[in-house]
Amino acid sequence: MIKKCATKSIKGQTRKDRENVNEGQSMKNKKIYWGLFLIAILAFLVVFIQLNMDVNSRAEKGKDADVDSHEKIEKLLKEMTLEEKIGQLMMVGFKGTEKSSEITELIEQKHIGGVIYFDRNMKSPKQVARLSNSLQQTADQSTHSLPLMVAIDQEGGDIIRMKERVSPLPAQQDIGKNASVEDIYEVAKLNGTELGSMGININFAPVLDLSKTDKRSFGQDPEKVYQYGKKAIQGLNDVSITGALKHFPGNGRSEIDPHVETSSVEANQLDLENSDIYPFKQIISEMDNQKFFVMVTHIKYPAYDKEKPASLSKIIIEDLLRGKLKYEGLVVTDDLEMGAVNKYFSYEDMGKQAILAGADLLLVCHEYSHELEVYNGLLQAVKAGEVPMDRINESVKRVLTYKLNNMKQTKADPDQAEKVVKNPESIKYIESLSEDK
Repeated sequence: MIKKCATKSIKGQTRKDRENVNEGQSMKNKKIYWGLFLIAILAFLVVFIQLNMDVNSRAEKGKDADVDSHEKIEKLLKEMTLEEKIGQLMMVGFKGTEKSSEITELIEQKHIGGVIYFDRNMKSPKQVARLSNSLQQTADQSTHSLPLMVAIDQEGGDIIRMKERVSPLPAQQDIGKNASVEDIYEVAKLNGTELGSMGININFAPVLDLSKTDKRSFGQDPEKVYQYGKKAIQGLNDVSITGALKHFPGNGRSEIDPHVETSSVEANQLDLENSDIYPFKQIISEMDNQKFFVMVTHIKYPAYDKEKPASLSKIIIEDLLRGKLKYEGLVVTDDLEMGAVNKYFSYEDMGKQAILAGADLLLVCHEYSHELEVYNGLLQAVKAGEVPMDRINESVKRVLTYKLNNMKQTKADPDQAEKVVKNPESIKYIESLSEDK
C-alpha cells in the first residue's frame, strides 16, 4: 500500500512538473514572439524615419538646387550685355558640314543662343557629332559659357534630314493610322536616341496640326492627335531630347503653304479651341512645360487677331497661349524667312514684332544677311525704347532657365554616333510597324 501510494504520488508529481514545464515553455515562446514583434516594429520605424529623412534631404537639396539655379540666372541677367541677351533669343541656320567663319562669328560676336541643322550640314553621324562638339566648344569659350541649343526638324516621312544615313522614320500620317500609342513612344525614343548621339538636343516635332491629307499630321481626331503627340514628347524626353508642339494654334485647315504665302483660317474661337487647339491645350495642362517648346505658325486667325499672323500676334501668344492655356515654356517662331511673313515685314521689324508679341526664340534658318538684319533690328529697337528691357529679360530668363536645367551634357561621342544611328535593331523595329498586326 505504501509503495502504491508512493508510486501514485510520484506519478502525480511528474505530471504536475510536466505541466509546469509546458507552461513555462509557452510563456518563454510568447516572450520570444513579442520580442521579435517589437524588434520588427522598431526596425520598421528606423527604416521609415530614414526614408523620411532621405526624402526630406532630397527635397532640401532640390530646393537648394532651385535656389542656386534662380540665383545663377539672376546673376547672369545682371552681368549680360544687351548684345549677349539679344543673341540668346536667336536660333540660326548656316551652310556647310564644318564650322564656317559666319557661324563662328555669330556665336562669338553675336552670342547666338542656338543653331538648326539641315541636310546641308549633315553627311554622316560621326561628322554631325564632331560638328556639334565644335560648335559647343566655341560657345563654351564665350564669357558665360552658355551651351548652344542644337535643333533639327526630324519629323519622319518626307521631313527627315540626312535621310539615307538615319533610321527610316515613318511619316506621322502613316504611324497615326497603323501604330499604337506605345509605338509612337518607341519611335520617338529611337529617333531621340539617334539625335542625341549626334549632339542634337532639340527636335521640332511632333506636328499637332489636324488633317486628313497632310502626311505630317497624325490625323483629324483631336483626341488621338493629343494622345499621340503626348507620347511623342515623352519618348523624346526620356532620352533627354526636347520636343516642340507645332504649329500653334494649328494650321491643318490651311491649304496654302506658309513657306510660300500667307493665309487665314476662317473659324470661330469656340470651333478652334474644341478642335485645332485641343491637342496643344491638353499637353500643356498635363506635362512639364519645360520639357517642350511651342512653335507658332505664320498663318492668320482673324477670330483672334484680324491684322497679324500668329507668330507676330500678342493676342495669340500672350493672351491665348500664355494667358488662357497657361503655357510657361519657350515659344519659338516658325522660320522668319518664310513667304507668309517676309513678303509683308522687313527682317529688321520681324524680330521686334515677334518679341513684343511674346515669342522667346527667333528662328532664322538660312541666310546670314537675314540673321544679321533680325539681330540688328531687335538690338536697335531696344536701344530706341521700342522694346522694353523687361520684355527682353523675360525671354532671356526663360532661355537661361531652359539651358541651365535641361542641358547638362552637350558633348557627343562621334564613334558612338556611328554605331547608334541606323543600327540593325532600329531598322528591324521600324519595319515591323508596317507589317500587318
